[in-house]
Amino acid sequence: MDVNDLRGVHTLIIMAMFIGIIWWAFSAHRKKANEEASHLPFDDEEVAQRTLEREKTGKKQ
Repeated sequence: MDVNDLRGVHTLIIMAMFIGIIWWAFSAHRKKANEEASHLPFDDEEVAQRTLEREKTGKKQ
């Protein structure tokens, strides 16, 4: 077994890990968590409150 064989095995292991991560991230049981995460930027009430206050006062930063 030479170094090129080890490189090939290393590449296969890394490829299998990558495919596993993709499968895990887009699997059906992660759908709810992904939807919640996609709405996080819009759920920040503090930012919305500051934006409304700025609009009321007419200040720009």
